[in-house]
Amino acid sequence: MTTRPLVVGVDSSTQSTTIEARDLQTGAVIATGTARHPATTPPVSEQDPRSWWDALIDAVTQLGDHRRDVVAISVAGQQHGMVLVDGDGLPVRPAKLWNDTTSSPQADRLVEEFGAREWAQATGSVPVAAFTITKLAWMAEHEPDSLDRTALVMLPHDYLTWRLTGEHVTDRGDASGTGWFDPVGGGTRHDLITAATGREWTGRLPRVLQPTEAAGTITPEAAAALGLGNGVVVACGTGDNMGAALGLGLRTGDVAISLGTSGTAFVVSEQPVHDPSGHVAGFASASGDYLPLVCTLNATKVTETVARLIGSELPGLADIALGAVDDPGTVTLVPYLDGERTPNAPDAHGTLLGITNATTPQQLALAAHDGVLCGLLGGLDVIRGLGPTADGRCFLIGGGARSAAYRQRAADLTGRDVTISSIDEVVSAGAAVQAAAVVSDASLDEVMSRWGLGTGTTISPARDASAVLERYRELTSDSVGI
Repeated sequence: MTTRPLVVGVDSSTQSTTIEARDLQTGAVIATGTARHPATTPPVSEQDPRSWWDALIDAVTQLGDHRRDVVAISVAGQQHGMVLVDGDGLPVRPAKLWNDTTSSPQADRLVEEFGAREWAQATGSVPVAAFTITKLAWMAEHEPDSLDRTALVMLPHDYLTWRLTGEHVTDRGDASGTGWFDPVGGGTRHDLITAATGREWTGRLPRVLQPTEAAGTITPEAAAALGLGNGVVVACGTGDNMGAALGLGLRTGDVAISLGTSGTAFVVSEQPVHDPSGHVAGFASASGDYLPLVCTLNATKVTETVARLIGSELPGLADIALGAVDDPGTVTLVPYLDGERTPNAPDAHGTLLGITNATTPQQLALAAHDGVLCGLLGGLDVIRGLGPTADGRCFLIGGGARSAAYRQRAADLTGRDVTISSIDEVVSAGAAVQAAAVVSDASLDEVMSRWGLGTGTTISPARDASAVLERYRELTSDSVGI
């Protein structure tokens, strides 16, 4: 029987593991799998990293007989988390995830000690509680014995790559979210870790690989657990936002707006970004350039909350909101319902302004959608102000991209066409692109072009909503610096 080589892309997120097996040549999805992760309860958000490995086994097993055709695999994972492994290869403690905010005091201390401008210049970003280095500082203060027992420090995607290959490696994209890696020079700032932990740092960090450099081949033990062949090549992997950029086929100047529980907006840039205000994270991409990014804590949960407040089922909220587009009224929602990361205001609350006795449920529903989008568009303004262009294609992704209201208002507020990707799982697709490039000695651009990535449904502006965006900018200009 004739077989065709397949590559597997893995999205190991906070909630679950999702995988796609794609045809190496065409990129066609041949089989998929998914498995849930344990739920977390921020502000303490922790998971046993072994649960990610169990979920990966579960998801890959769902590929069935297609597993025998897999020639390469790559993991894109949730950014920033901290995995500590002892000398026996066992987790020292549960991994602290990106949305664990217990290290906020340590983040404040580090910024105060070194200065925001110095951090931005050294690592591209100003540390916040999400960053790995702040979690190491928390460990040094609260669990020094556990830190003493640590032999290896990893990011979440690094842990799965290590379980696959036995190699302690990472990539520049995910490394740029740690707080100890210089995305421009490519070096590791051990002195910053020493300052964070109060002890001389002697190593134990993953080696940073180049974008299309293989981490190694799968170990016999991992191959047996996953039901894969012994010769499967494992790519270096990357962070989830970097994987999404590959899955969308983004080019320089392209914009992606992601609407999930949290929101992100990022741009592919040829130039690095150093933002001392801390609003923009100056990440590296998985393809050799840069991925300046803003992140908001409040996205689709905001519209879920408003749906509950007005007594509407969420699937019907989009129609309710779109019923007010010709008469939005004066109501504006600044949606800092769970505090906020951009701007860095962890103790903030949401603010409802301009409400009158004439305000309708439709107008309130529209204000909720607009508030979420305006917060991210304000972040894009800050990115543009730092130099990168953002005049290419604009993609809307994430769970919120399924909402007709979010789709149309993204186009109306930006005044430009918005593309809804034809690919649902852009992170795992991006990881598959990386696996294909590594195993076939092709460039990432060649794989993205061959697979026809970057297509989707185009939503054009239907109304001029610039006044809504300008009103939001005026209300929040002091907090986001625009």
